Amino acid sequence: MAPDDGDGSAPDRRDGSPLASGDGGHTDSRSRDRRPLVEPVPDAPAATARLDGERALVVADYHAGIEVGLRYERGVELDSAAPRRRERLLSLVDRTDPDRLVVVGDFGHRVSGAGDTERDEIETLLDALAVPVTLVRGNHDAGLAEAFADRLQTTAPGGTRIGRVGFVHGHTWPDPDVLAADVVCVGHEHPAVKLADEVGRARAERAWLRGPLAREPFAEEGVAAEWNAPELVVVPAFNDRSGGTWVNVEGQGFLAPFLPGALPSAQAYLLDGTRLGDYRGV
Repeated sequence: MAPDDGDGSAPDRRDGSPLASGDGGHTDSRSRDRRPLVEPVPDAPAATARLDGERALVVADYHAGIEVGLRYERGVELDSAAPRRRERLLSLVDRTDPDRLVVVGDFGHRVSGAGDTERDEIETLLDALAVPVTLVRGNHDAGLAEAFADRLQTTAPGGTRIGRVGFVHGHTWPDPDVLAADVVCVGHEHPAVKLADEVGRARAERAWLRGPLAREPFAEEGVAAEWNAPELVVVPAFNDRSGGTWVNVEGQGFLAPFLPGALPSAQAYLLDGTRLGDYRGV
């Protein structure tokens, strides 16, 4: 995947862009406010969300300490990009002025538990943040709740709902309360699209996926939930070294147990807001 600092340098835009996920067409009193519930930040792998009186900055798949993991997992030697990751996130916090930060899983990188490098990177970031942090536990977050018990609000693996927005990392089936939301945000997939230029050279670009969430796979799994016909927003990975699934390439399957079955159709968008159409036809 091509590196992309995603530092959010474009002008702030809160005008209901095509990327913005809204109220799913509901006609009850909750939907009278037509401002989007979840709106990606232009040119950044991050979004803002309206959460029960708060405004949150939302990111997924930060993967602190990934360079150590790549060394042991793949024999790849890379200098640490921890300072750059931290500055990218802090600049987005400064720009969006949220009341809290929500990390939709995989704050750390090691599956077996946080190592010293991960803990040091996360601690330095938390020291620099002036807002509370909610961690929606992902499959790479073992040990973080214990290591930062007084500094992170950590959810169960099945996720959480804050106001009308649900969050689940995506490595497990979501809790029923998450599915009762109007918009559900998922990480884990690291979605990307494979694009070709005019001379046929291919490149991968991180992408957002947005579409209606289908009820049937959850009913078949026995997940009984209040149903508000939610919109699903698949959040791109914040870490530009974490790779990704090329969702428009045959054979590149989804990772979440409920995908792609629970996402019968979805629009793909680049970080700059470019709408690509249904991801399967890109």
